Order: sequence, then C-alpha cells, then structure tokens
Amino acid sequence: MAFYSWFCVLSLTVLWSLASPLYHVQGHGCDFSLGKWVIDDSYYPLYDASRDCPFIGQGFDCLKNGRPDLEYLKYRWKPSSCDLPRFNGVDFLERYRGKKIMFVGDSISNNMWQSLTCLLHIAVPQSNYALQTPTKQLSVFTFLEYDASIMWLKNGFLVDVVHHKEKGRIVKLDSIKSANKWNGVDVLIFNTYHWWTHSQDSESLVQFQVGNEIIKDMDPMEAFKIGLTTWSKWVDANIDPSKTTVLFQGIAASHYEEKGCLNQTHPYQGPQPPYPGVEIVQKVLSSMSCPVYLLDITLMTQMRIDGHPSIFTGKGPSYEDCSHWCLAGAPDTWNEILSAALLGL
Repeated sequence: MAFYSWFCVLSLTVLWSLASPLYHVQGHGCDFSLGKWVIDDSYYPLYDASRDCPFIGQGFDCLKNGRPDLEYLKYRWKPSSCDLPRFNGVDFLERYRGKKIMFVGDSISNNMWQSLTCLLHIAVPQSNYALQTPTKQLSVFTFLEYDASIMWLKNGFLVDVVHHKEKGRIVKLDSIKSANKWNGVDVLIFNTYHWWTHSQDSESLVQFQVGNEIIKDMDPMEAFKIGLTTWSKWVDANIDPSKTTVLFQGIAASHYEEKGCLNQTHPYQGPQPPYPGVEIVQKVLSSMSCPVYLLDITLMTQMRIDGHPSIFTGKGPSYEDCSHWCLAGAPDTWNEILSAALLGL
C-alpha cells in the first residue's frame, strides 16, 4: 500500500486540474460539470438507437417504445467556460487498441456503457464486434478489429453482498473481496448510489453489516459513506495509476418527487438544490491518495427531468421510470466528457 500511495503522488498528469484535491474531469482548465443544456438539432441526436445500435436494451430505447416528443433528443451540454469537444469514436478506438475499459456499478452504469458501445459502433459501423455475457454480472462488447473491450460489471454496492436464507440480503460495508474482478483493466469507471437509496424499500430491504455485527435501522447515507470509504481504501492499496486510470461516475439525479417525469419535455434551467450523497462522494474521493477523477454529472442530470424513459420503457403505462435515461440522450454527454478527459482534450 505504501508503494502505491507514494507512486500516486508522482502520477498526476497535466490533463487534470491540480487546484483541488478533488479531481474533477476537466479540459484545458474548464470544469465540464458546470453549464446548461442548449438545443442543437444540427448535430443531435448522435444516433438512432433502433436503427444504429439494435443491441441497446429495450428499456432505454424510448422512441421505439412510443415516446411521441423528439426535442429531448436534441439537447447539447454547453459548459460555462468552454465547448465540449465532439465525440471521435475512431480516435477513441485507436488510442484504446488492445485495451480494456470496464464500468463497474448499477444499471446507471449500464446506461452509460450501452451509450458508449453505441457511440463507438456508429463510428466504425463496418467493423465487426462481439457482445458476450460470460457471467450473469458481466457483459463484454469487443471491437474485434481493435481488440478493444468495453465491459460492464454489475455491482450496485461495490462492497460485498451476501444472501442469507433467513436474514435476506446483507451488505458487508467493510468487505470488498469481489474486487479481484477489477484487476487487469486499463480504465475503471465506478458508480454506486441508487441501490443505497432503495435499501429501505419493502421489495429490496437489505441489512448492513460491519465486522460481525448487523446494524439494524442504519441510515442508508451513513452506510453509503462507510461502503464508499471501503472501496476508496481498496483503490489506494491496489491500483497502480501508471497502468490503470480510475474514474468515479458521479451521482445521476432521479426525478420521482412531486409529479414525476411523465409528460416532461424540457430541461430545468438555472441553479439546482444540493443533491443527497454528493457531499459524501466529494469527501471520500478528496481523501484518497491516488487520483480518482470525478465525472460529475449531478447538475446536468438534475436539469434533465425530460430525459427519463418515464412510461416509455416497453413495460406498459403502469410503470414509470424516472431514474434511467433514454438513449439517445443524456448518457451520450457523459461519454463525450469521458472521451474528452481520457483523450486529453
């Protein structure tokens, strides 16, 4: 652990702002997390999910599922102090030829992973690809010509979870044995948040454990902080930043409050209130010895109440999804920012 902590100090690159111990994803000193959504119907949407990327999951293809309005497809994120570079899929694949990129997290990670695989596929539509699911948790999209793999590993809590016959699902806040699946990857993009907020739901009730003690009625946000700290210590102790770049996909806002997201066709404008969990993420990441770069998407997703599938998930009008995101849509912007950061633009 001492070696990697020492090495981390030497590994900071000019691609990132060093003004703060919290490494926001930036380009030329411009914070991509601050800005506004503007209509750009000359360039967006970046693809047609059904026509261009038939491998996208049904629940994200809102047009195919009958969404009647189209304006949500045409918004571009405009950072306050710069322009976000356009996504260059060919350049991305060339730079990551022979490399492995892994998203680790919940279905919001899946949302972003599917967006990235589509953006890359439409850049090289004649290039053969393979989509495999070697395990129930792991999905691998490989661009054969480039020997580049874009993976999603389903892991909603990051820390270990066990299923007890009598006690149900137990989240072990100080245990992270499952992390061995993250080894040998060139870029890791972690995400965890939404499962913690659902931990007290009657359908997904979980218990939290520290050491040998199961703590009843634990505040989910306190549990989130402990679990995220366990993850951060593993990264500091096990990741060599000269070989692996680590990012944390920030908290994507959901919009279940008040009337939900049904019939919402325009983004919010202006400042947004503080979002739960964000301060915890910032504190944990800024306490780490290795640079873990925050892909801060919270503000831009708070604004996009119009970007959710709502009832257009393919599950019928009785099911409203105000947590995930339509594709094409907001996750494409997350990947534009990811690309700009990774390619050093």
